[in-house]
Amino acid sequence: MIQWVFEGAKKAKLLERIIIATDNDRIFWTAEKIGAEVMMTSAEHLSGTERAAEVAAKVDAPIVINIQGDEPLVEGNMLDGLVGALQDESIPMATLMAKVYDFGQFEEGHIVKVISDRNGYALYFSRAPLPYQTVDFYYQHVGIYGYQRDFLLNFHRLDPSRLERIEKLEQLRVLENGLRIKMIEIPIATLSVDTPHDIIKVENFLKKRNDE
Repeated sequence: MIQWVFEGAKKAKLLERIIIATDNDRIFWTAEKIGAEVMMTSAEHLSGTERAAEVAAKVDAPIVINIQGDEPLVEGNMLDGLVGALQDESIPMATLMAKVYDFGQFEEGHIVKVISDRNGYALYFSRAPLPYQTVDFYYQHVGIYGYQRDFLLNFHRLDPSRLERIEKLEQLRVLENGLRIKMIEIPIATLSVDTPHDIIKVENFLKKRNDE
């Protein structure tokens, strides 16, 4: 799965450097084996954002894209969209969303929903159905983030917020502090791997795509 994420990220045209950050020896050696640049980080981090910030502190780059290792279907154009949005230095953070017409998982808590304003900035993220009683489509949040480097390095100084704790969604800390998150729409939601069953779904998707 690590190699799938790495190969997808390499297709981005606007990324200058790709670093796999981990505190796990097995992942470290796997990353080296596939030819990736890898950095060992602290085992004390509570989130991927904290791990990304540790790497960002050691790298001279104005924009940092945080790609989770459980996103094996990431595509280069998704990442380029985030980099493009962050060329506007007034935007501290950007992330992805995709329109979903199938309501089969609308009420599932592991599917994060998002609503945005007319200018494409997030209004709210929730694990609950959002918006309530929608009948046409909803936007699923795709957990790949882009940051202005200075914002990322200072993010931990913002106190965890009430809604963040309730929803268990770190990005709500940004909104509750009055800062903006730019939403970039992508054609379809990725398949994150959160359970062993998700791996089967991803493998089936890749097989179907390769057959086509």
